[in-house]
Amino acid sequence: MVELAGIIILGILAQWVAWKFKIPAILPLILIGLLVGPIAAEFINEDGSKWIEPIWNGKKGLFPGEGLFYFVSLAISIILFEGGLTLKRSEIRTVGPVITKLITVGAAVTFFGAAVLAHYLFELSWDLCFLFAGLIIVTGPTVITPILRNIPLKRDISTVLKWEGILIDPIGALVAVLVFEFIFVGGEVGFTKTALIEFGKIVLFGTTFGFTFAHALVFAINKKFIPHYLLNVVSLSAVLLVFIESEIFAHESGLLAVVVMGMVIGNSKLDNIKELLYFKESLSVLLISILFILLSANINYDELMLLYRWETLALFLAVVLIIRPLAVFISAQGSKLRMNEKLFISWVGPRGIVAAGIASLFGSKLRAEDVAGAEYITPLVFMIVLGTVLLNATTARLFARISGVFLTKSEGILIIGASKVSRLIAQYLIDNGRHVVLVDSNQNNISEAEKLGIEAHTENIYSDTLTDNVEFNDIGYLLALTGNGDINRYAVEKFGAQFGENGTFRLASKTELENNSISDEDGIFTLSDDFNNLIEVSENYPEIHEISVEDLASYNSILDDIKRNSDQIPLFLKTSKDVIHIIPSLDETIEKEIDKNSKLVYLGKLINAEKA
Repeated sequence: MVELAGIIILGILAQWVAWKFKIPAILPLILIGLLVGPIAAEFINEDGSKWIEPIWNGKKGLFPGEGLFYFVSLAISIILFEGGLTLKRSEIRTVGPVITKLITVGAAVTFFGAAVLAHYLFELSWDLCFLFAGLIIVTGPTVITPILRNIPLKRDISTVLKWEGILIDPIGALVAVLVFEFIFVGGEVGFTKTALIEFGKIVLFGTTFGFTFAHALVFAINKKFIPHYLLNVVSLSAVLLVFIESEIFAHESGLLAVVVMGMVIGNSKLDNIKELLYFKESLSVLLISILFILLSANINYDELMLLYRWETLALFLAVVLIIRPLAVFISAQGSKLRMNEKLFISWVGPRGIVAAGIASLFGSKLRAEDVAGAEYITPLVFMIVLGTVLLNATTARLFARISGVFLTKSEGILIIGASKVSRLIAQYLIDNGRHVVLVDSNQNNISEAEKLGIEAHTENIYSDTLTDNVEFNDIGYLLALTGNGDINRYAVEKFGAQFGENGTFRLASKTELENNSISDEDGIFTLSDDFNNLIEVSENYPEIHEISVEDLASYNSILDDIKRNSDQIPLFLKTSKDVIHIIPSLDETIEKEIDKNSKLVYLGKLINAEKA
């Protein structure tokens, strides 16, 4: 009981440390696992016992027999399902081919390259070398997401890394299983002639079960067949059911099934998708915390000492500096990614939970069968996992600056509220080359925005999940345009520092406008209109227009005319360099901004000056 409680307590403590210092949680989790496991046994406890003893085989420990393997398998299935939920088809319009090549061609380069390195550096059999290579194909969303979250990058870069991390997990697991089947068949070491058949079965049953059960669950939820209070636990049960059923029909197809299931549900029209994601995210945090401590503690000190040789460093450096860049550059050939973007993607390739979990399982099974060199599998994989996470966690931000992908000025715009007027403004900004994201708790508003092709998220701004979204790391402007003044103020106060480095603006309340109680520091979006005025004009004249201004005098004249007319609302000043300024943000420097090619942007009725 003490050990179980201790794992959870230490795991959550490690998660807090990771949040506090903005590092991937896997780093403190593995270090804690090594401390309570092999280090405690070797240096602290006189009887040579571990503080936490997760035994794969035997009668002692938290998970005797193959209990830990079953727990790891089910936990990984939930983690990968949660990752699949976050994958949106709209994100990969420009980088889809790169992602496809990374998880196929890139994976093949890593597979063969790492196997050759391991064979000649450690003199292991080709069987074990390919098993090791299959395990380190994966990168993993649990470690990439925390790294990307704190680095302002172009959206394409973060999208490539996030999608690769989630999709490559089941592929790496599948490759590792096939290699294992070559090595270990029916309790004997040898090769199997049915590998290709097994591969086909894994793909067939994995995709079929995932796709079918996903649509069944979406149908049941939308038809209200499941009561709201059972929604999360029924969904959890469905994920486990899909995993188990797929495993029964094709061994090791379960991971592919749950990823497919998550992707289908994440891209379906499901009203409760955000609530489901919150629950799975919390559960994933708990499971990751437990898993990494267990798997690290399961390593023995003598296995760690196997790595105490120069070949270990050589293998690690070759994987990071040669194999990973080679895989990325071959996969990105012919894409729109620039050289510096390819370099950064090459640098960020941390391995995660799937590699660690399956390595522990396969290493233990092969050691039990006295396969020569099997004792190297688990420590070598953990070395790659810990080394890549430590390297990327400490250097990714610096390397982003060195390679020139670090956004010195974030031009993306986050709009709180997805009403009709917000959608009109967002569409105008998108048409002018800006990355715009709408956030609203009203699912109908979000659906209307998505129909227009606008990126939109159902979010509750009173939760912390908004700050965790990797795709928001290029946001530099915050506009709070809801009909609730308190929400607008709260959004600016809570998210202004993270998303409004270049400007935060909100709608003024009717009271503020009537009492003229607005100061320059309030960051008001429009000084003459509240939410009701905006909605009324957008309903009557749902268009945004531009009118040319040649100098400051013509700008002020047209602006005064617009303000006197209730059918138009001024929004932006667009300069000749296509820089867009929000009207109230303009100060005395406006004289320098306006030239003969500048345009005043407004919402509402087309005015006569434009007709002329």
